[in-house]
Amino acid sequence: MGQEASSPIDESVPPRTLESRTIDGVAKYIKAGKAKRIVVMSGAGISTSAGIPDFRSPDTGLYANLARLNLPYAEAVFDISFFQRDPVPFYTLAKDLYPGRYRPTLAHSFIRLLSDKQLLLKAFTQNIDCLEREAGVPGDAIVEAHGSFATSSCTRCKAPFPSDRMRELVAAGTVARCGADGAACGGLVKPDIVFFGEALPDAFFRNRALPQAADLAIVMGTSLTVQPFASLPSFVPDGVPRVLINKERVGDLGCRADDVLVLGEADEGVRKLADACGWGEELRRLWEATASKEEREGKGEASRDLEDKVLEKEKSRDELLEEEVEKLTRDVDETLKLGETTRDWARGGLDKEEKE
Repeated sequence: MGQEASSPIDESVPPRTLESRTIDGVAKYIKAGKAKRIVVMSGAGISTSAGIPDFRSPDTGLYANLARLNLPYAEAVFDISFFQRDPVPFYTLAKDLYPGRYRPTLAHSFIRLLSDKQLLLKAFTQNIDCLEREAGVPGDAIVEAHGSFATSSCTRCKAPFPSDRMRELVAAGTVARCGADGAACGGLVKPDIVFFGEALPDAFFRNRALPQAADLAIVMGTSLTVQPFASLPSFVPDGVPRVLINKERVGDLGCRADDVLVLGEADEGVRKLADACGWGEELRRLWEATASKEEREGKGEASRDLEDKVLEKEKSRDELLEEEVEKLTRDVDETLKLGETTRDWARGGLDKEEKE
């Protein structure tokens, strides 16, 4: 079970710490130097725009698309008992999920930006995709609550298994066994992802109470339905702002005087917050740097157009219409070589249509 939902705070109740329960209020708080120990808590929703499916969406989630593996039930692919009997389905799936196939999202780059600015106390993630690492967030700043593909070990003797060798075997669809590189155990090896039937990493429990030291918490892309991760926001003290960037309100977020709800896609929410803080261009550069060499050099204009669409997704209708008016006017000018009077007439007509 996750956190129990509670009623949103009445809008008439003023915030205790922030100037307002808005993105601008959060940005002013950050820019005033009051947020120096930011804790981020994230889930699958920050990775879906990278092309990685979440687990539980009815039609598009990972569990809804595992029929090809002939599993007795969808969750069996991450069940340690089933893995011990038949590791092939997991290795088949791991080939599609392995790090290197997906590019970090704006949300991942935003976490990197907080780290670069030395504002990140810790990033807790439910995700196993390593995209925080791919975005450049230092490993010691991340708590991968459900493990990740970053390391691998033997399920029997717990000996570590070389990461580069694991990558090769997963790519080849070959099940890894302890002993292939000189050890004697012979047990099944898997990435250090927490399967059903396994305990969470010690690092999670060592850091679980860390949100108590936060001066700002950002929760994004998570349904807060899986414990004990779902309990993390409750460790944040009253009076410390909590920002939820999510498609819907979850847990008890929104019930405190300094809770700020930013409902929508994670990438859109972090872009709004970065812009409000004056970090928009820095975020853009960090995200652009995560592109592969092929994306940067091989796709040319099409790739740049795609990036522009992602980053400018939230432009208002009026802004987009004005850009279209200006583009059309330039095209008319260049193609037909209209004179000054005719150009003014063309622009005036389009402006009139916009107002109507």
